[in-house]
Amino acid sequence: MYILEGNIGAGKSTFLKLIQQRLPHIGIALEPLHNWQKQVYGQSLLANFYENPERWAFSMETFAMMCRVREHIAEQKQPNQLRIIERSIYSGHYCFTLNGYKRGFMTDTEWNLYNEWFKFLIPNKCNPPHGFIYLQTDPTVAHKRLKKRNRLAEKKISPAYLRQIHEHHESFLIHKDGLLPELKTIPVLILDCNEEFEANEKKLLQHFDVLQEFLLSTQPSATAKAPTTSCSL
Repeated sequence: MYILEGNIGAGKSTFLKLIQQRLPHIGIALEPLHNWQKQVYGQSLLANFYENPERWAFSMETFAMMCRVREHIAEQKQPNQLRIIERSIYSGHYCFTLNGYKRGFMTDTEWNLYNEWFKFLIPNKCNPPHGFIYLQTDPTVAHKRLKKRNRLAEKKISPAYLRQIHEHHESFLIHKDGLLPELKTIPVLILDCNEEFEANEKKLLQHFDVLQEFLLSTQPSATAKAPTTSCSL
């Protein structure tokens, strides 16, 4: 199992859908946004979070962690481990929830409660992935894409928020600051996605070539030792 990470607007869903079309031997699992966009106990958690993060951050992130842990466990049971899933319990924790806490959206008590669940569930229930694939995108580019796709739930996302989430992705996937010990040696493939790739056949094929080399070299059955440093296009 591999995990695709990146900021909001990096192009994760588009990239996975193109993999599904062009590289059908690779299984994909899109981020289940419907889980927190739908009504939960009469509330839309995502919409509520963007409207009032101080009130809803703990509820939103706890529910998101629960959903992602459930999906991670299901994915790690798949017989075909050549699968890429969109986002994860890890970016949920090291990027979004940590950012919420640092920005004052969660109290110390809420952060500590969330961390107790994370420290219990992740090491005990979730196997580390074979690798991370990071669609690295400048926050200004990501914001332009959000404005272009014009989703209702994303109307209140500011450039400042995207910069914060970008910084946490860099800390998580490149610098590997404060990670669980079992995550520090997980290889990371970095793809520069500032340039549009959906309508650019040359760029898309370059990404796919590097991606397939990365997958081949990091499979558990590969004869070559999996890389422990980031790869970059």
